[in-house]
Amino acid sequence: MNLFVTFILLIIGFVLLVKGSDIFVDGSVSVAKLLHVPAVIIGLTIVSMGTSAPEAAVSITAGIKGSNEIAISNLVGSNVFNMLCVAGVSALITPFLIDKTVLKRDFPLSIAVMALATVMAFTGRTVTRIEGIILFVIFVAYIAYLIRNAIKNREKSNNNEKPMSPVKSVLFILIGLAAIVGGGQLVVESAKVIAKTFGMSETLIGVTIVAIGTSLPELVTSIVAAYKGQSEIAIGNVVGSNIFNIAFILGMSSSFTPIAVVNEALIDNIVMMAVNAIGFVFCLTGKRLNRVEGAVMIGIYVLYTVFLLLR
Repeated sequence: MNLFVTFILLIIGFVLLVKGSDIFVDGSVSVAKLLHVPAVIIGLTIVSMGTSAPEAAVSITAGIKGSNEIAISNLVGSNVFNMLCVAGVSALITPFLIDKTVLKRDFPLSIAVMALATVMAFTGRTVTRIEGIILFVIFVAYIAYLIRNAIKNREKSNNNEKPMSPVKSVLFILIGLAAIVGGGQLVVESAKVIAKTFGMSETLIGVTIVAIGTSLPELVTSIVAAYKGQSEIAIGNVVGSNIFNIAFILGMSSSFTPIAVVNEALIDNIVMMAVNAIGFVFCLTGKRLNRVEGAVMIGIYVLYTVFLLLR
């Protein structure tokens, strides 16, 4: 492929990501208002599951094909990136408040699910089918609880601005999500070509471009949400995606084929839990994520990337 054409496709990919996220957030906020539920519920469900579509496609397919390292490393790497870069960059651009419900319920659950997956990985160095089913059941129970809780607390939601029509809201979500996923694919594939042209190794491309590429939807969507003042969606997207990645995607992947865990993946699991614990502590201080904390989180990710390259 011509390098000039590749650069054009890269630019188109980023435009699709940004515009798609803009439309996707507007549609999601409108759905929250139509259903009279808090925006954080939409962030934890529709937005987080939608933006995690690339991880789901990669890891579930890898699990079915028996590509164990790809299946689990993609999810762990995504969760590290979500907490350090997605939340960090969002806070760096626009410091945002953290919903108290997320701090009391969803954030601790995400860390607990990661801890459970890490224990599963250490015991026998394999995530078995039974363990995968357990993770999947936890996800189903969590989503059922969120829906029940949202219906129960409808009257408490803020609905000052007039939402779009139901059809337009759903169209915005579908079109936005299609643009996000399509744009992410264009960016990853174009970046791969450019990287190879300039002599980057496959390993370097894998731990940078591909790992970041599958998390671009979360990154751009959370930044747009934070910029629009929808901090509930921004942090809900990060926490919800992390729960979705482990409970649903790892659960589904290992349900098809037991996933063997290599030593490097065990270390990365510990890193994943540690950085999410750090993010939780930052969010607890002042019930917000500020620019300094965002910068520290990005710095930690840079150090982690250096560690991966040296390893």
